[in-house]
Amino acid sequence: MHDAIVSKDIYVVLNKTILNESDRDILVTLYQPVIGSMPINLYFTLWSNLDKTRVISGEYLHEQLIRNLGINISTFMESREKLEAVGLLKTYVKKDTVNNYVYELYSPLNPYEFFNNPLLNTALYTNVGKSEYKKLVKCYELPKIDLSDYKDISVSFSDVFESVAFNQTEGLYDTIRKKSINNVEIIPDIDLDLILSMIPDEVLNKKGITKEMKDFIYKLSFIYNLKNEDVKELLSDSVTLRKTIDRDKLRDNCLRYYSFENYGSNPTIIYRTQPENLRSSVKSTSNKAKIIYMFETTSPHDFLVAKTGVSSLSKSDAKLLEHLMIDLDLKAGVVNVLVDFVLKINNNKLTPKFVEAIALQWKRSNIETVEDAMSIAKKEYKSRNENKTSSASKVTPKWMNKTIESEAADPDEEQKMKDLLSEFE
Repeated sequence: MHDAIVSKDIYVVLNKTILNESDRDILVTLYQPVIGSMPINLYFTLWSNLDKTRVISGEYLHEQLIRNLGINISTFMESREKLEAVGLLKTYVKKDTVNNYVYELYSPLNPYEFFNNPLLNTALYTNVGKSEYKKLVKCYELPKIDLSDYKDISVSFSDVFESVAFNQTEGLYDTIRKKSINNVEIIPDIDLDLILSMIPDEVLNKKGITKEMKDFIYKLSFIYNLKNEDVKELLSDSVTLRKTIDRDKLRDNCLRYYSFENYGSNPTIIYRTQPENLRSSVKSTSNKAKIIYMFETTSPHDFLVAKTGVSSLSKSDAKLLEHLMIDLDLKAGVVNVLVDFVLKINNNKLTPKFVEAIALQWKRSNIETVEDAMSIAKKEYKSRNENKTSSASKVTPKWMNKTIESEAADPDEEQKMKDLLSEFE
């Protein structure tokens, strides 16, 4: 999470790539469904800040940038982080009395690269749905023309030009701009070195595994929520006769495995659980420890299914969970606590705007662990109840004043919440 900016902070835009009009189309059609319209507006605005050389901008105030976009600082930070997350922007800061920021712009992936990127491709499919996804793929497909009856009569360079002596200084053009892509990065949950050590050398040539292939494996493990043993088996089943990993076969194997384990459903981020590094280290048999363990080891999808007693989630509930985890970047365990909290105070209803209002407050409070989420839920529940009986001057979170469906929980739900919160002690 970045430090918050203030309106008087200065920024400069640096173009690390070559941007053209076709990039605008890719940003709107492929990236916007994944990260939303405001981050794309921010990208275009930073692009417009570049001077006539299209390389570097002058100095600008964040105050003016935020005013031009018609947003607040919190929304600006969220939009900037989304651009960074998908590889379109890098941010650098130099702390001083007035902080100085440098925003490096990077090109979007071309359509071929985008659709072959497991993270972005899956996020796009999840957000737009099957029908719209197929339309987007068709827009970028190569035209099919049968050239079997044609002969290639194109000439080569040497057919047209003659060679001349030219004394070029080595490295002279290293600083010339080129199309630059900034990779989408994730923190892997698997130990790939350990996994590879478990596969015999006679089966797989480990020296031939490139950094790009490792990155691809990490992304697949992230999307399909794979464990070490899963990845080992899937890699072993995707090895060619030359002892290399077949990317397409590995991708297909992961999809088949996931579909089999999840009754044919498509993979989405809502099946992930709380990251290991953000889980509680306290080992206990207390009720509180059991509740924490349940929140940490259950995916938001499975948690909500269990809470509502349905066989599968509605599209609206699934989309709400994805919004909380992808757009707002809340951790899985925190989402579980949030869902449990809202269901108890809102008569078992997940009103999207109300849920989002609470989620944004928790995000601003940098809530990343289940224990922190349980703590803030307890405080907000107590504050909410106190607010009903105390004066209007009582300080409560802003979202508490929003009108929601079924303002008060029924007596049974009220008692259940009190019982649950008492276990948080």
